[in-house]
Amino acid sequence: MAATQLQTFKAQFFRALAHPVRIKILEILIGGDRSVQELQASLGLEQPVVSQQLSVLRNQGIVTSQKFGLSVRYALRDPAIEELLDVARRIFNNHLVGTGVMLRELRREARRG
Repeated sequence: MAATQLQTFKAQFFRALAHPVRIKILEILIGGDRSVQELQASLGLEQPVVSQQLSVLRNQGIVTSQKFGLSVRYALRDPAIEELLDVARRIFNNHLVGTGVMLRELRREARRG
């Protein structure tokens, strides 16, 4: 079955989020707009790496950029990204809670041996 245009858009959106540095950039931008230099300092990464990840987010319309003199400031295009990351965090927490329960059961089984 062929993907619809909307499904393709959704897949591209989530693919743009599928990198740890891009997630961290979004988490930082929740606090407000930042320059590449500020993001570099927060991430502890070189400028080309940060710029490359910002480019992916910008091309997908997840962040915006605005030039101020020699500096470019990046911001979340949609504040709902914060809600999306919060929901994802709750899902991950639920998953890890379930994993923890299974781990405890496995340890009990091993002790009974």
